[in-house]
Amino acid sequence: SAMVAASLPPLLAQLRDGDELIVADNDSTDDTVDVVRRIAPEATIVRMPSNRGYMLACNAAAEQATGDLLLTLDADAIVGPGFCDAIRRPAIDDYGWDCWMGLVTMNGGTQINTSGGESHFTGVSWARQIGEPIDAADLDPHEVAFVTGVCLTTTREAWERMERFPDDYFLYCDDVDYSWRIRLTGGRCGVEPTARVDHLYDFRRARPKWRMLERNRWATIIRTYPGELLVLLAPALFATEMAIVAVSIHSRWSGQKLSSYVDLVRWLPRLLRERRAIQAQRRASPAEFARLFTADLSSPFLGRVGRSLGVRTLLRAYWRFVMLLLGPEPDRTPAPMPAVERPVEDLAA
Repeated sequence: SAMVAASLPPLLAQLRDGDELIVADNDSTDDTVDVVRRIAPEATIVRMPSNRGYMLACNAAAEQATGDLLLTLDADAIVGPGFCDAIRRPAIDDYGWDCWMGLVTMNGGTQINTSGGESHFTGVSWARQIGEPIDAADLDPHEVAFVTGVCLTTTREAWERMERFPDDYFLYCDDVDYSWRIRLTGGRCGVEPTARVDHLYDFRRARPKWRMLERNRWATIIRTYPGELLVLLAPALFATEMAIVAVSIHSRWSGQKLSSYVDLVRWLPRLLRERRAIQAQRRASPAEFARLFTADLSSPFLGRVGRSLGVRTLLRAYWRFVMLLLGPEPDRTPAPMPAVERPVEDLAA
């Protein structure tokens, strides 16, 4: 309830007439609902019967929404000045994006939490520029491999086309899955950096996290990767899997890795059905879908392997070869984004 008490007032101060505030309560056991009713009496409250994860709650809240834009916002995310106006800008100025995010900061706005998601071609994904000083942020709108669920914004048309977030992920990779499905249908994902939100972020390597990260990474690959890409990446996916198993044994979370395999075996019939439905919607070529993947393991959480010159050289060569075999991207050059004057107060938000 303390997080909601901190995050709701700055958001409420920026809402316009006609905006809808929908709060999904994940079966809280404290006074969260009472706090919401006191601070935002006009908010719609969706009471979840149990806590089955952030994105399932987002799905339930979205069912109540009627607007043309949908925004998910973490309870521990505090919007900066001008956020609501800035987060509408890609739709108003027609950037040609289907989903987007703001610039997410941490530690009181002094550091970057994510300036957009990065995805390795093996499906490993992370927050770009995490921990870097805020002055390092790119101030121009730009495309990214995926957008974060902390402040994921999507058009109503894209939301209905994508058929919501995956129900069973609980945490992690659900925003990756949504973004990749957007790209698979020929859509684009981006960052509007003048929309600032500060995230009370704490990365803890709790062991259940590894089970969900690994399970959901593979579920997302199975659901979204075009068949041609899967075939070409099979050697790299196998080698990565062996490396992750070795790391899990060394770091003593091999039980969580094994549990992720058990989950995947149990999910596989459903994942394959979902894959058929998702791939039937595909409008992007494999090359177009893959164009924003990276060959570099640049996340600071990946340690010495990511910094290894030999590993980086090998991965880059492999990825160039894969992209060469996938062929050129179709000529689908988006309309240029309009030049937008960035007020000084926006840049300092």
